[in-house]
Amino acid sequence: MRELFEEAAAQPPPDPRESARASARTPLRKRFYKEAGVTDAEGGFAITLDGKPIRTPSGRQVVIPARELADAVAAEWAAQSESIDPVTMPLTRIANSVVEGVVDRVELVSDDLAKYFESDLVFYRAGHPEGLVAREAAHWDPVLFWAAEALGAHFILSEGVMHVKQPDEALRAARAALPGDAWSVAALHMVTTLTGSALLALALAHGVRDAGQVWDAAHVDEDWNIEQWGVDEEAAARRATRARDFEAAVTVLAAAKALAAEGP
Repeated sequence: MRELFEEAAAQPPPDPRESARASARTPLRKRFYKEAGVTDAEGGFAITLDGKPIRTPSGRQVVIPARELADAVAAEWAAQSESIDPVTMPLTRIANSVVEGVVDRVELVSDDLAKYFESDLVFYRAGHPEGLVAREAAHWDPVLFWAAEALGAHFILSEGVMHVKQPDEALRAARAALPGDAWSVAALHMVTTLTGSALLALALAHGVRDAGQVWDAAHVDEDWNIEQWGVDEEAAARRATRARDFEAAVTVLAAAKALAAEGP
């Protein structure tokens, strides 16, 4: 089973778009097990296929800290039909990536995530039409105000796509607000790559914006264009795939937060 997720886990944390492309290039493997289950393991819960725990490409056992999340991962395996399609298993891909490459390098992955603060989606605003300008402000300004007031991170806005260098103080403040556990970091990295905004991901992590608000904020421009020109079916299909991965990342983040709230 290791080769099924080898590419997804080799370069953590997961980029769902690349995972989807990789899966499309790779023939799907036939389902080789009858039952998927969950069992106790050191540090949490293991996912089993016919009683045998799943492992990452390097041979590490996949151990998930929260029972509810482990049940959801097992459900992805149980839902596979004749063939195993990793694209339909976003929680499993995240779990493999966390165990394979995030647990031992949380700081490095956090640093990679923090790079998105340098050119965040919400910094670059449309100059016209007025309706789009107002809609961007309505979705994005509250997040920027929160970052400034709660984190002390004062970012600079730009009209159009011309790059603007952000203050080092703001970048450090935003970086310091990232969570420190591997599961949250991996989930936020996925949210960031899907939305183009580390600030939106950070607002989600801190409960300033819920998942629906973050998803809508990430698609302000796209939704505006749909209203003007109609739906592109291929683009809509890609968005649906991204939405599934986004929901998986939100599930992982919620499980990590709940676990942290329980304490040791």
